[in-house]
Amino acid sequence: MKISKSQRNNIIFLVIIAFLIIPQTRKPIQVFLNKGLALFSPSTINKNKQSRLITYNWKLKDENGNVFNFKSTKGKVVLVNFWATWCPPCIAEMPSLQKLYNDYNDKIEFVFVSNEKNNIINSYLAKNDYTFKAYKPIDNSNFFEVSSIPRTFLIDKKGNIVINKTGAANWNSDSVRKTIDNLLK
Repeated sequence: MKISKSQRNNIIFLVIIAFLIIPQTRKPIQVFLNKGLALFSPSTINKNKQSRLITYNWKLKDENGNVFNFKSTKGKVVLVNFWATWCPPCIAEMPSLQKLYNDYNDKIEFVFVSNEKNNIINSYLAKNDYTFKAYKPIDNSNFFEVSSIPRTFLIDKKGNIVINKTGAANWNSDSVRKTIDNLLK
């Protein structure tokens, strides 16, 4: 029995759909696809279109229950990343964020925000050798309106949002590093 080209294409299509439906295979496929999207650098916002933080009134808590007051970032370059361990685009961009963190954690503030339980976050960070600290919001930010993740903001010393990116991106790119270096001058 010979299979026609049309039948072969239908079989391939059904196999792909099956892989996307089965939970054990869906997530790795989604992560793989998002890693392709995470090859691209986020773009900066034109100066005349940048919004500015109007308040730094926001409190977060680390895994030990210590309160982090976002007011302490005022006057600094800050990268704020909203993420989750179950989110394929978040998983895809985390290696680039870790590399950026490795080189800039003593120069800029990194604020990684997740609403998940501490044991889930800590297990994920340890499993992947991520060394940054994750925070849980104590109260809602009056400025950051996040409806999907990952969502990342790069903020300059004056509180201007220089990058506002939803979805996976390459945060370890030359363009992001150049942007941060220029903001640090």
